[in-house]
Amino acid sequence: MLRKDSALQGKKLQTEMEQLDFNNESIVVLGLGNILHADEGFGVRVAERLYEGFAFPDNTDIVDGGTQGHPLLAHVERADRLLLLDAVDFGLPPGTLIERDSTGIPAYLSAHKMSLHQNSFSEVLALAELRDRLPREIRLVGIQPVDLTFGHSLSEQVVAELDAAVALALAILEHWGSIPRPCMSTEPFQAPGISLKVF
Repeated sequence: MLRKDSALQGKKLQTEMEQLDFNNESIVVLGLGNILHADEGFGVRVAERLYEGFAFPDNTDIVDGGTQGHPLLAHVERADRLLLLDAVDFGLPPGTLIERDSTGIPAYLSAHKMSLHQNSFSEVLALAELRDRLPREIRLVGIQPVDLTFGHSLSEQVVAELDAAVALALAILEHWGSIPRPCMSTEPFQAPGISLKVF
């Protein structure tokens, strides 16, 4: 009985230590893409919903990465865990929601570029790796785009997957120890004129 109790206490202590490690980690959520090219703005729109609908712990940042490219290196290198939100060509049926772990994400973004932002961001990941400053874990929530027409907003098929994408992102963040609470942010993620409600 004593040995069993000791084992349970040890497991509880290990769980508490792991949770403490999570709480001390820097978590960055990067919404990537160009909202002016329809479904390429998927990542930014998912980040927008996360930012405006939830309050996250202080160690978690929701970032509008847009098409910035190399300036995102600082965000990548300060992250212990990095969640990427992006429209990616995986050769799947249009509108398919995708989740991938760290394995092969940089290589896949390099090999299956849809736009210049993916070209530059794959270089960001390569540079962080060269400097031995890649995040400990990288996850991707993406979607196979339907429409990439300039001037269009998200396609109906992709809009229909936004709730599922947000839920998937939240599940990953909660697994990392970042537990949000629902709220309505008083600060908009985008300028009012280009928010998803308007554009």
